[in-house]
Amino acid sequence: MIQLAIISDIHGNLLALEAVLKDISDRSIDQIYCLGDLVDFAPWGNEVIDRIRAHRIPCLLGNHDERIAYDLPIIPLAHHDAIETANREIAINWSKQSIRADNKQWLAALPYNITLTYKSGSSIKNILLVHATLESNDAYMYRDDSKNELIAVLKERSVDTLVMGHTHQSYIQEQSDILFVNSGSVGRSREDDRKATYTILQITETGIDAEIVKLNYAIDEVASAIYKSDIPNFYGDFLLKKAALV
Repeated sequence: MIQLAIISDIHGNLLALEAVLKDISDRSIDQIYCLGDLVDFAPWGNEVIDRIRAHRIPCLLGNHDERIAYDLPIIPLAHHDAIETANREIAINWSKQSIRADNKQWLAALPYNITLTYKSGSSIKNILLVHATLESNDAYMYRDDSKNELIAVLKERSVDTLVMGHTHQSYIQEQSDILFVNSGSVGRSREDDRKATYTILQITETGIDAEIVKLNYAIDEVASAIYKSDIPNFYGDFLLKKAALV
């Protein structure tokens, strides 16, 4: 059996990343891939990038990484209200100023997607890693969205499993013999529990199985660090708002 850990959407949350990396190590999983969005919304953007670089974890270019690497304009999102829009601009501009030049250069060189091919026994399996979708790092693909057109493209490319992030909402879904996995978010989950979330893939001769892993971490410490930084309190409040329900 081959095991992979897929992490995504860390968003500067070093404490969540450390909890996930420890869990992966405790499970003796050696192969880790990251789907991007290392920066913005928590105060450890450089430390997160440094940790990914030090561990030599292959990583994709997320939409937030791309904006910081290339100093792209901040475009308001239709699903954000005026309060979140204003706070988002402050937080991203803070990252633009604080991320080191060498880390921006490293982000700029990241690939857009990665295809992994594994052989288990007589079976060959192809896994496609993307940040959001095949064509866009800004589009959202949720569990209930139609995947009919995408399935045709994936079958043409002989893809058995598509793993994505970006929405910060994890799920596992199988359609037309293709496994769709959203790995959730390590550092800024939009799920009610707000836990650090990642995915384990298990590859055998009979197929690919996915498991969503959710971990507690020192979320209060992260919120406190946000409050003490120049990042808007909005992002500390976001982490704490529903965490107490669990």
